Amino acid sequence: MLRKVETASACLALLAATLLLAAGAMFAQGDAQTDPSGDVAAEPGPLATGLSPALKPRDVVEAMRKVADWQLRTGEGRFSADWTFAALYDGLLAASRTTGDEKYRDAVLRFAERNAWKLGPRFGHADDEAVAQSYLELDMERPSPEAAAAIKAEAGKLLARPDDPEKDLWWWCDALFMAPPALARLYKVTGDKRYLDYMDREWWITSSHLYDAKAHLYSRDASYLDKHEKNGQKLFWSRGNGWVMAGLARVIPYLPAAYPSREKYIAEFREMAREIASIQGADGLWRSGLLDPAAYPNPEVSGSAFFTFAIAWGINYGLLDRAAYEPVVARAWKGLLGHVYADGRLGSIQKIGGAPDSVQPGGSYVYGVGAFLLAGEQVDKLAGSRR
Repeated sequence: MLRKVETASACLALLAATLLLAAGAMFAQGDAQTDPSGDVAAEPGPLATGLSPALKPRDVVEAMRKVADWQLRTGEGRFSADWTFAALYDGLLAASRTTGDEKYRDAVLRFAERNAWKLGPRFGHADDEAVAQSYLELDMERPSPEAAAAIKAEAGKLLARPDDPEKDLWWWCDALFMAPPALARLYKVTGDKRYLDYMDREWWITSSHLYDAKAHLYSRDASYLDKHEKNGQKLFWSRGNGWVMAGLARVIPYLPAAYPSREKYIAEFREMAREIASIQGADGLWRSGLLDPAAYPNPEVSGSAFFTFAIAWGINYGLLDRAAYEPVVARAWKGLLGHVYADGRLGSIQKIGGAPDSVQPGGSYVYGVGAFLLAGEQVDKLAGSRR
């Protein structure tokens, strides 16, 4: 009898341990799947009404406020130095410049000070340097010795680091948004041309390996060079190319007029803009896979917002013909507003990834909001110059 009780107790203990382990595994998996940069709302509610797509400053500012306010309200408590939030900070600074409301800038400043102006933890990784862009823009407004310290120290080590012929420093195209604009701003703040020259060398190493000179688009990384869509076209990811075009738009203004390779950046920008404009969807937006839109029926907002930002910037900066490209921007801005919900959520943003994927209407992630706000700033400038 005693032996049976002991056996039963052992079985119960084993069962309990198994259940605890399973629960722990489920909890850990749930934690791993929780993304601080955003989420997918199964029921995001009704779309916003009353937002006008007219290219008028008042209307553009209204849309920017609605989206920026929602993001601050729901996301400021999760701010971090991660690349996802770095793109948002760029957009929030743009929102303050455009609306005149300092609360967006102040939210970025609060994070920067709370984070002691630090970068991400990985040395030499572009994603962990992206946050320096907002630090340096804040520094340009109100100089602070702390703002540039971390990226300056990082850049000093990078200058001493020899290139690895087996692996590019910026081996994925997204990196061209993350690190080069930070180094360009560091050059502006310090006047040290070594940072600009280093950025320039690394940019063209990456471009030589990932830029398709015939398609005028970037492969996400070397593993995608020979990948194709179902329709046989080469696979080019919308957001990846959006990162690059936005990176160009955020680097070119910092290149001196006589800088030797400045015209190469401008030429690449114009080539990409021409290709992107030619494949714009009927709804004004772009699909996750650029050359096989039928395989991705839903538009993707983050890549589309980066394209809108870059093309509008190109018009404002005098690099793109207004008559040819303003209609592209107008259609794109209208399309973007069609994914703003009544509470300010910006939807249809593809989750973190490295290739075309499905898009959920309620999916909202901070990098897409950052892209939308950057676009808004340039659309507002375009609208203002139409008077």
